[in-house]
Amino acid sequence: MSRIMISGTNSGCGKTTVTCAVLAALKARGITPTAFKCGPDYIDPMFHRSVSGIQAYNLDPFFLNGDGLRSHLAVHAGGMSVIEGAMGYYDGIAATDEASAYTVARETQTPVVLVVSARGAGASLGAVVEGFARHRPENQIAGVIFNDASESRYADLLQIAESTGIRAYGYMPRKEQWELPSRHLGLLTAGEIGGIKEMLLSLGQQAEQSVDIDGLITLAQTAPPLHAIIKAECFQTAKKHLAVARDEAFCFIYEENLELLRELGCELIFFSPLHNKSLPENINGLYLCGGYPELHVKALSDNKSMLESIRRTVYAGLPTIAECGGFLYLNETLDGAPMCGVICGAAFETKKLQRFGYITLTADRDNLLCKAGGQIHAHEFHYWDSSLPGDDFTAKKAGREISYPCVHATDTLYAGFPHLYFPANPAFAENFTERMARYEG
Repeated sequence: MSRIMISGTNSGCGKTTVTCAVLAALKARGITPTAFKCGPDYIDPMFHRSVSGIQAYNLDPFFLNGDGLRSHLAVHAGGMSVIEGAMGYYDGIAATDEASAYTVARETQTPVVLVVSARGAGASLGAVVEGFARHRPENQIAGVIFNDASESRYADLLQIAESTGIRAYGYMPRKEQWELPSRHLGLLTAGEIGGIKEMLLSLGQQAEQSVDIDGLITLAQTAPPLHAIIKAECFQTAKKHLAVARDEAFCFIYEENLELLRELGCELIFFSPLHNKSLPENINGLYLCGGYPELHVKALSDNKSMLESIRRTVYAGLPTIAECGGFLYLNETLDGAPMCGVICGAAFETKKLQRFGYITLTADRDNLLCKAGGQIHAHEFHYWDSSLPGDDFTAKKAGREISYPCVHATDTLYAGFPHLYFPANPAFAENFTERMARYEG
């Protein structure tokens, strides 16, 4: 169970760049690692998967308890597991370290290498490194990689690290061609960046020159065995055909959700609301995941045959899940343009983040995914809103005394802003597939 975590001092310090560089360097050496991302992030795992042949998953301590984290890590471990932290190492729910990268490292006893940006700082970096290394017990911090550093500075940075008792595992220089562009929801997706394969190859080559890859491999091998409870997979033989949206507009979906649905007997049929003319034939269910439909409003709206295919089939009772971007697509309009019209609401852009963070969803009535009172941990992150966000579930913010109604839910539909992570409550996925098995289109 060789493993390390690459975390950082804060968002924007270069964790994703360094993680991708290390993954590419390992891959070039003939090691096939598995990548994990702490937290409910969709985009960073896309970058991890862009390193050819690498599987990437989420490792989220709000969705999974300690046993769940260890089991998930053990089941999906590759030749070496590389876990990327989220935000700053100790940043969790509200002003606490609950559900932080630190939680993941502590629960899985994974050695941590801290990414520290050296830009605009010198000896003060010693205080940063030492502060992180002393802030909490059992923090697992074993090393540091300096980002935004030059070769000429590294001798001084090495001395700074040594003065804190923390080993330096090298540096990564700042280069414009390695900068990952972003928008309001975070980084651009890997598929939107031209030359991504070449960039990752270049990052791996740089890591071989300036990062102690041998040292990181040795550090990963010091991780103790994982005491994990591994549940046997229970594949169902009865096949159910699930249409899953996947294209430039709809790309935010947990790999773990797809794995669990396959385990429950679903054959996944990927289709494009942008480019295909209608839903696939002979399907038992529909999954409209999140993404960026707001960036493709005209193309989605102009694809009238797809809009009609979805509207007609969902109205006919096709079991359907639509999360965030998928929910926007089901509204009557999106930014004024006609959409599917399953939800008689208008989706519109706002000037600020509407909902952000972890929530617990509780069903207010029986529905497709659960009985009244059923609960699942979920998360939201969206600037767009709808005139009809739904009121069939109640969402409670994690760490806050804040709750609000959300989601349209019937015996065949779940449509709302919250993103679901099915391993947090597999019964939701089981109920969905059971309803799919009873659908007769």
